[in-house]
Amino acid sequence: MRKKGLSHLLEPSFRLYFLFLAAFALATALAGRYALACVEGVIVLILLLYFRRGNEIRKREILSYIDNISTNMDVAAKDTMVNAPLPMVIFQPDTEEVIWSNDKFLQITGERDHLFDRKVTEAAPGFDPRWLMEGKTQCPTEIQLGQRRFWVFGHLVRTGDKGERSFLATTYWVDVTDFSLIRDQFYSSRPVVALLNLDNYDEVFRGVSDNIKSAMLSDINRILDEWSSPTHGLLCRYDRDRYLFLFEEEYLTSFLEQKFDVLDRVREVVNPSGLPVTLSIGAGRDADGYGELFQYASLALEMALSRGGDQAVVKNRFNFEFYGGRRASDTEKRTKVKSRVMASALYELIGDASQVFVMGHAFPDMDCVGPAAGIVAMARKRGIPAHILRDPGSNPAELIVNELAALPEYEGVFLSPTDALVSADVSSLLVVVDTNRPEQVLSPDLLEAVNKVAVIDHHRRAASYIEGAALNFHEPYASSASELCTELLQYVLDPKDLLRREAEALMAGIVLDSKNFTIRTGSRTFDAAAFLRRAGADTTEVRRFFKSDLKLTITRYEIMKEAHMYRDGTAISAIDHPVDRVTGAQAADELLTISGVNASFVLFPDDAGRVILSARSSGDVNVQVIAEALGGGGNAAVAGAQIPEKTVDDVLKELRRAIDRYCEEN
Repeated sequence: MRKKGLSHLLEPSFRLYFLFLAAFALATALAGRYALACVEGVIVLILLLYFRRGNEIRKREILSYIDNISTNMDVAAKDTMVNAPLPMVIFQPDTEEVIWSNDKFLQITGERDHLFDRKVTEAAPGFDPRWLMEGKTQCPTEIQLGQRRFWVFGHLVRTGDKGERSFLATTYWVDVTDFSLIRDQFYSSRPVVALLNLDNYDEVFRGVSDNIKSAMLSDINRILDEWSSPTHGLLCRYDRDRYLFLFEEEYLTSFLEQKFDVLDRVREVVNPSGLPVTLSIGAGRDADGYGELFQYASLALEMALSRGGDQAVVKNRFNFEFYGGRRASDTEKRTKVKSRVMASALYELIGDASQVFVMGHAFPDMDCVGPAAGIVAMARKRGIPAHILRDPGSNPAELIVNELAALPEYEGVFLSPTDALVSADVSSLLVVVDTNRPEQVLSPDLLEAVNKVAVIDHHRRAASYIEGAALNFHEPYASSASELCTELLQYVLDPKDLLRREAEALMAGIVLDSKNFTIRTGSRTFDAAAFLRRAGADTTEVRRFFKSDLKLTITRYEIMKEAHMYRDGTAISAIDHPVDRVTGAQAADELLTISGVNASFVLFPDDAGRVILSARSSGDVNVQVIAEALGGGGNAAVAGAQIPEKTVDDVLKELRRAIDRYCEEN
């Protein structure tokens, strides 16, 4: 078929010429000149026979030449495949059965005989040919055979007749062992800068004799030396409670695999009162120089401390990695000196602003509205107009928001996010309360638009946080943002400068997040409550904010009825229909009142298609770590998450896996 078609293409189209010559001979005959017509006919016949003979000779020569080329090409192709300098193997990608391989491939796989009727994955363990079916021409991973490493290139060829659709895969194996070793050596020898901080240095050594202090510091130094000595790095103490550690990146892998077990070993050092020493580590890697590495390490250490300490954080040029920090208890470390400095700084920022905007997280609760009211009181004292961003929808603090809005002093204070964005100018100050994550604020656009931002929050810092804030009063050891705001108010306001409803809003925020002064409550919490009581806060009125109607109460107990125990001390309730968020959170709180329950999780969908998670702990479980695995956050005792584009069943499976990982690591 191929030769016939080719000969047809090679045949010159002279038929038209002979047709005209025959026509002329016929015309001559019709004119009566028969002799001349016969001569012309004989000449045309001779030319036709000569043309046909010459054409046949020419076709045979061309076809012989093409056959010779085809044969030589086939021989060359076969010789190239057999004697190719690269290992080659041809196999069926669907069954992985080898069709053919050259000697080079047999050598690298250690096979002596041909691989017919065997799978390529048997000869090359770890090789997965699925990338060929995905249309790729290079294997995404290196393949190691013995002591050698290979890059694998390949392509698919469609075969089969009569419409059959099957493929053969041809792969070429390039030995890159030397390159890989040099690359690995380069990456493993890159420097890593780590900063080590003794979190509770003052608390541990307060009132301790010099002899005991020296012995404890000697134990700490011994533990750190034993931990760092295998790296042959540089460990030096450059402050009373801080160390600088330089080492190569190849040793970082072992630290990560051991999850920085030095944290547990340092915690074994205790003072005479039984208080253990805690250590925080911030490490910087994958930077262009030592200066940038030190900056990464500083940011990582700041992140570790803001999340409660007693953990390690590794920072590269893209993100943070967290290790440790899974205990639910946090030590109260903030001092009144810091609160006084922060209060003075915030008071000055308010005084320099043309107007003040206050906003919290989306779907604000009472611990969001309370600090906002406190900032408004501070701005009123300074004579600066202040506005609180109001969520256009319903929220858990709607009752207290309505009562504040009814006050004469709050006329025009509450604004929608759109109105606030329109009225903002270059001198405006934005105060963000009860969150430190930019994706959780009520108006991300306003956060981007305002030049000066202050943050007041008590949640442990996540990988994403508001950067470049002019003031950042972030204390994860506080019970609530209302407690932090009240501490600031004590240094700039008299109790009489605070409206009674504002004091009650702040008190409600403390009561909400401390669960009636039972969780994460320290001496500073009661000091703040005492100040608010002097400012006129009525505890009876505060309790009124937490009352719910009969329908919501029944719903809360229905949620509790659906709860089941997943692990010892962990209760989970998954609801397949939307419920009120406050009711879901209250159900999680009440599950903790059941004997034997140390942590509770409530799951339910909302009207926007998200799955809402409310997590609570009585102190033994750090629910923030579990919530972070699902994209949420919070603190050790109270956490939550909003998971989009997933069902309750999907989130329930992820939650169980997160709980399993947490339990295995603790």
